Amino acid sequence: MPQIWPMNWLILFMFFIITFLVFLSVFYFNMSLETNHQSSSSSSYNPVSLNWKW
Repeated sequence: MPQIWPMNWLILFMFFIITFLVFLSVFYFNMSLETNHQSSSSSSYNPVSLNWKW
């Protein structure tokens, strides 16, 4: 039984890292979209709603 735990923790850790990387990629993708949108029209630039809507 104890030999199974390291593999479970490793899988959990890998899953956490993958989820964190996906979150970071989505966040930076939204940031780049916001900066592009701001350069085109700064009047409709709303970082809070764009960041936290999803």
